[in-house]
Amino acid sequence: MESQKRAANKYEIDMCNGPILSKLVIFAFPLMLSGILQLLFNAADIIVVGRFAGSESLAAVGSTSSLINLLTNVFIGLSVGANVLVARYYGSQSRKDLEETVHTSILLAVIGGVILIAVGLSLAAPLLEMMGTPEDVLPLSVLYIKIFFLGMPANLLYNFGSAVLRAVGDTRRPLYFLLTAGVINVILNLIFVIKFSMGVAGVALATVISQCISACLIIRCLVISEADYRLCIRKLRLVPNKVRSIVRIGLPAGLQGAIFSISNVLIQSSVNSFGSVAMAGNTAASNIEGFVYTAMNAIYQTALSFGSQNFGAKKYKRMAKIQLYCLGLVTIIGLVLGNGAVFFGRQLLGIYSSEQTVIQYGLNRMRIIATTYCVCGMMDVMVGGLRGMGCSVIPMIVSLTGACALRVVWIYTVFAMYRTLPVLYISYPVSWAITFLAHVVTYIIVRRKMGYCSLYDESLR
Repeated sequence: MESQKRAANKYEIDMCNGPILSKLVIFAFPLMLSGILQLLFNAADIIVVGRFAGSESLAAVGSTSSLINLLTNVFIGLSVGANVLVARYYGSQSRKDLEETVHTSILLAVIGGVILIAVGLSLAAPLLEMMGTPEDVLPLSVLYIKIFFLGMPANLLYNFGSAVLRAVGDTRRPLYFLLTAGVINVILNLIFVIKFSMGVAGVALATVISQCISACLIIRCLVISEADYRLCIRKLRLVPNKVRSIVRIGLPAGLQGAIFSISNVLIQSSVNSFGSVAMAGNTAASNIEGFVYTAMNAIYQTALSFGSQNFGAKKYKRMAKIQLYCLGLVTIIGLVLGNGAVFFGRQLLGIYSSEQTVIQYGLNRMRIIATTYCVCGMMDVMVGGLRGMGCSVIPMIVSLTGACALRVVWIYTVFAMYRTLPVLYISYPVSWAITFLAHVVTYIIVRRKMGYCSLYDESLR
């Protein structure tokens, strides 16, 4: 892979040479904007539904998020494996491996999307019933999920395509594509919900159409590219050793997200027991908190991509500096945005609902979760650093033990004795703090065992 070709692409970033902090910020900022824009467009869904279709529709859309994450996280996690491999081969200048990884990843996205359509259509109703979704909300929730899952192939194509571009330092073009699709999503929301009174069906349909647009844009970008990660449709195939490597790195990340979602489903079920008004307040607050999390998640993605490329280039000391910078950035972002969200909480929640009871429920959640969200970001950055080294199973085990299992235990012990929403919400910061400390210890142990050698290269063969 010629260095001239890299320099010719104005969208790429040289992660392996030069100043670190400025490049981290340049890489992360478009990612933050992409995530925030995506949440703004999702918020538009919720705002339009809450304002023009009622609190039952608002609760229906909000109560599905945990279940959607549960069903999709395994496949979204595989895009992490694609990101790590593409960055690794790009950093090591392995052209053939890079080409095979890109084509394998895109085909995996298509196959995964088709599987998710079948899963969503068949399991939506029984799983929502198991979650204790109230009867006045259940039919609308089922309808929303069934339509939403029809867009899963497009959803995964965008995620895998974005992972490829992020791996080579391009975070700007996915932002442009998302902005285009998101504006269309908002326009369609207004048309379907307000003009045609389609309610949750209109919101879901608008989301599916916008996902198809973003997927088409990112696939076109890869097809017309002149770089070594160019996508050629006739070359799409599953290369066995690349599938194994993507699964080996990405599956633990996906399983971690899915099992985390199980704990979140349990928490959502507990929130459901307090009624539709509490559900609406919880939905609005979690949507606002999502902006904070998305900004922090951009730093996780930065740690993952920069770490992977430098690992491929065998620049292990540079990786340690990248990790420290990312921890500092995510802490600052989490503290500023989390506490800012609480400070303006009443005004922000008022955008979602005019009911004072709903707003108060949302404030009660944000005062506990949003103010401590920086700890969650620090936890994720440690995971990104470990996965960047090709170490994916260990952080999965640590995360599931420290956060997920503890949350479940909390629900059946502490929350069972003191059945209030604040007690339920406290389980989040407690589990984040314990898991972060465990990841720090794990990271130190893994680095020492590596001894700055390519111990984990075996995982890519």
